[in-house]
Amino acid sequence: MRQDERQDESNRDDLSAIDWQAELTTHERWLRTVIAARLGEPQAVDEVFQEVSLAAVRQASPIRDTSRVAPWLYRLAIRQVLLYRRKAGRQRKLKNRFAEETSPTEADPRQLDPLGMLLAEERRTMVREAMTRLNGKDAELLMLKYTENWSYRQISAHLGISESAVEARLHRARRRLRTELMAMQVVEMPS
Repeated sequence: MRQDERQDESNRDDLSAIDWQAELTTHERWLRTVIAARLGEPQAVDEVFQEVSLAAVRQASPIRDTSRVAPWLYRLAIRQVLLYRRKAGRQRKLKNRFAEETSPTEADPRQLDPLGMLLAEERRTMVREAMTRLNGKDAELLMLKYTENWSYRQISAHLGISESAVEARLHRARRRLRTELMAMQVVEMPS
């Protein structure tokens, strides 16, 4: 009977195993938004999301509770972003060192962005720049709220924090963004 009990327990474990392909497909969009907010480099989102997917599939201690998958994936995405940024920083230092040794003293005028002259593009660029000046958590919350159109409830469920914490953090993030935009003279100071 003991062997039957062990077999029943292993069958239950098999039934409770999480289908990571389905989970990653379900959570892909918001995870990509979180990654984009933290990195500020749209071209790197695919690479980091792929690393998140690999880490989820290769995990050493599988998650049994499906309600904890979203917060766990969130933490995993943040960890992979940090690893990517560390790697990118090392590469950037190496490139800068090489550039200092081999580059001419003047900048190439052909590298100027011709669309930068247009007012709308300039404003978008300035807003993007203001977003990069925010800390990662603020940019992430603003992007989840306004690019993904998530409610406070959705954000709290995916990030593993309370709705009141989401509301307070979003309020502070909007205030910080407004301050950055005023400093850059993108928006006018309130009267």
